[in-house]
Amino acid sequence: MKETSLQCLLILISLLSCTTHQARLTVSPSSSQFFIRDFVSLSCEEDDSSAGWTLRRNTSKQQRTQCGDGWGKPAGSSCDINVFPLDSGVYWCESREGPISNMVNLTVTGGSVILQSPVLPVMEGDDVTLLCRTKTTPSNLPAAFYKDGSLIRKQPTGHMTIQHVSRSDEGLYKCDISGHGESPSSWITVTGEHTTTPPPTSTPPPTSTPPPDFSCVPLSLFSLVLTVSVISSVCVLVLLVLLVLLVRRQVQRKTENFKPEPDVVYSSLK
Repeated sequence: MKETSLQCLLILISLLSCTTHQARLTVSPSSSQFFIRDFVSLSCEEDDSSAGWTLRRNTSKQQRTQCGDGWGKPAGSSCDINVFPLDSGVYWCESREGPISNMVNLTVTGGSVILQSPVLPVMEGDDVTLLCRTKTTPSNLPAAFYKDGSLIRKQPTGHMTIQHVSRSDEGLYKCDISGHGESPSSWITVTGEHTTTPPPTSTPPPTSTPPPDFSCVPLSLFSLVLTVSVISSVCVLVLLVLLVLLVRRQVQRKTENFKPEPDVVYSSLK
C-alpha cells in the first residue's frame, strides 16, 4: 500500500514539474493596421525549434487555418503576406504540445488612412508614438487623434507621443486626416510587466474570436488537470481495493482461528 501511494506521488510530481517551450509572435512592420497589398512578415520567435511552432489565424471566413494553407508564404518560423481585407483577423503561434503564443489582431483597410500603433502591449512608464498615415501622400499631414471616441488632441505633423503611459492610457484609438478620412480603431494595451500572452490589440470581429483560453496555458492546463484527476482517481481506487482485501484477510484469519466449544451430551453429564 505504501509503495502504491509513493508511486502515485512520484507521478504527480513529475507531471507538475514538466516544462514547456514558449514562443512570441512578432509583426514586421510593427503595426496593427495595414493598407491593401502591404507586405507583412509574422514570426514565431521560439526558445526551442523542436517545439514545432505553427502560425495560425482566425478571420471572418476561416478558423484556425495555418500559414501556407491558402494564405501566406512560410519562410522557416516566419510567414510572409501581401495583405488584403480578408486577411484581417487574430493571429497566433501554436505548437504540437498545445500551448500558444501571444495573439495579435491585424486590420487591413481599403481606406486611405491608417493608425500605426504598437501591436504588442507597452510597458507602464514607456513613451508611445502614434502615427496617422495616408496611402498616397506624405505622413506629416495634420491629424486629429481620438481615444474611446473622444478627441485627445490635434497634431500638425500627423504623429502624437504619449509620454510615460499608465493604465489609464489603455483604450481604443483612431485618427482622422481632414480631406482623406478616418482610420480604423486599434486597442492599445498597457502592462506593468513583460508578458507573452497579451489581449488582442484591437476589438476583433465576432467571427474572429481567439481559440479557448485553456490552450493558452503552458503544458495545457486543461490536459494537466484532467491527467491529475484521472491519476488521483486510479490511486484512490487502488487504495480502496487494497483496503477491502486487507479486511477480507483479517476476517478469514479470525474464522480460521475460531474453535467452537464441544457439544455437551448426556453421557458427559452422567
